[in-house]
Order: sequence, then C-alpha cells, then structure tokens
Amino acid sequence: QVQLVASGGGLVQAGGSLRLSCVVSGGTSRTFAMGWFRQTPGKEREFVATISSGDTTYYKDSVKGRFTISRDNAKNTVYLQMDSLKPEDTAVYACAAKYWSGLYYGRTYDYWGQGTQVTVSS
Repeated sequence: QVQLVASGGGLVQAGGSLRLSCVVSGGTSRTFAMGWFRQTPGKEREFVATISSGDTTYYKDSVKGRFTISRDNAKNTVYLQMDSLKPEDTAVYACAAKYWSGLYYGRTYDYWGQGTQVTVSS
C-alpha cells in the first residue's frame, strides 16, 4: 500500500522560507506524477505545483518564481521549496501521487498524504 507522509510545515514571517517534504513508501516515487495542494478552512483544495516522473514541472500562477517543486528518487521524496512567503500562502499543504506518464494537470490523484500546516505571519 502506497503511503505519503508530508512534513516541514510551521510558522514563518512574511518573506521567509520553508521546505516541505513528502516521503513515498510502499512504491517507487519515480513512477508517479507528484503534486502539492493546499486548503484553507471553508475553501476548496487548490492546486499548487506538480512534477512529472521526468522532472517537468508546472505551477499555480501565484506561486511561480517563489515555489520550487523537486524530487529525489533515491530518497523516494518530493520537496516543495517555498520562498518569499506571503500571508495568503497560509494553508494546510498536502502531497499527492498518481500513476501517470508526463505532467498531470488534473486533481484525481491516486494517493494522498496527510496535511502539514503552513502559517505565514505578516
């Protein structure tokens, strides 16, 4: 059974940085397209970034140039480096995995991890 465990959230001031990690177990991360999503209370979960098995990336417009998604297949881990954080980035961030070749632009991932809270103070 594939499991995803996300970590790295916390409290940071505006302009600061955090790096989220998502460890994949029960499967090989290199076979998945991986994504990061975020959600705030009362709102729908929104897409943040995705990376293909071939390391092609795609981002939500509002995080382009500030967030970087990457993967270390040797560690079965996907990262989300978040720089120049803004208060509006505050949310619970979750990672997801999908058996897919190429970039995946959808929302129906096969596996989801638990969320990690990111809070950006102004």
